[in-house]
Amino acid sequence: MWEENLKIYDELVAKCSRFERKGKTMPYTSANGHMFSLLNKAGEVGIRFSKEVQEKYMKEFNTSYFKSHGATMNGYILVTKKMLEDLDTLAKYLDESYDYVMSLKPK
Repeated sequence: MWEENLKIYDELVAKCSRFERKGKTMPYTSANGHMFSLLNKAGEVGIRFSKEVQEKYMKEFNTSYFKSHGATMNGYILVTKKMLEDLDTLAKYLDESYDYVMSLKPK
């Protein structure tokens, strides 16, 4: 499952021209010193949003907080299998996440 979801994650990130995937063993995206998406060891994808947007999408997509290495990742939602079926739409959410971290104070 991890290898399969890595291919999907790479396809997703490739649809977004303003940033690229980083990390060899833990694939992720970051900008402005802030990580905003990642693929965990379980093969799950998480995307970071503002608190308000996070809550909105958790309700809209019937999903939960994203966890990695047993810890809940603050600001991240778990991308559902259904969301992964439409990478064009998901790429818009990933771009939205990029815009969010670019609005934060640089690290």
